Amino acid sequence: MTRQDFEIIAQWIAPQSRVLDLGCGNGDLLRHLQQAQQIHGYGVEIADDRVLACVKQGINVIQRDLEAGLAEFTNHSFDYVVLSQTLQAVHQTEAILQEILRVGKTGIVAFPNFGYWKNRWQILRGRMPVSEDLPYQWYDTPNVHLCTMHDFEQLCVRLNIRIRECAVMTRGKRIHWLRNFSGSLAMYRIERLT
Repeated sequence: MTRQDFEIIAQWIAPQSRVLDLGCGNGDLLRHLQQAQQIHGYGVEIADDRVLACVKQGINVIQRDLEAGLAEFTNHSFDYVVLSQTLQAVHQTEAILQEILRVGKTGIVAFPNFGYWKNRWQILRGRMPVSEDLPYQWYDTPNVHLCTMHDFEQLCVRLNIRIRECAVMTRGKRIHWLRNFSGSLAMYRIERLT
C-alpha cells in the first residue's frame, strides 16, 4: 500500500520532471514517483544501509551529508527538490531551505508538526512527545529542530519563500480543520519569491 503522503507529493509533481530527494532513505518515495509520474530522480542519503537499499531498488543515489550543502548541483538543475520528514533532523535549517530553492525550481518539504494536539498533550503531562511521526525518545532522537506549522510559515516569510500549497495529514488522512492543532504531518510546496 502506498503511503498517503507519497500520493500528495506525486500530485504536486508534473510528469517527466527532474526530482532530487534529499534524505531519501531507502528510495521508496523516488520509486513511487518513477512509477506514478515517470520522473527522472536522484536521491541524497548519508546512511550506508539506506544507500544500499536505494541501489538495490535501482534508484540513483548520492551518498552525502546534507549539512555540507548541495554545491555539486547547479542552479535550477531540478524541477523539484523534496525534503520529506528530514527537515527536523538538519542543523542548518535556513541554509537547506535556501539550497532547495537554488537547486530546484520548486521545493516540497514535509515534517512532523510539533503543534499537533497529541504532542501538546504529552508536553502538558511533562513528557517529550513520542508518536508515529516522532517515534524516538528524547535521548536517542535524530531530531534537532522540531517546529509547528506556524513556525515554518513564519520562517518562510523571513526567507522570502512563497508557500504555493499546504497539505496536512494525520494517520494517512487529510486534515482541513484546525490544521496546526489536528495535523501530525505538514507538507508544503514552496518557491522563491521573485
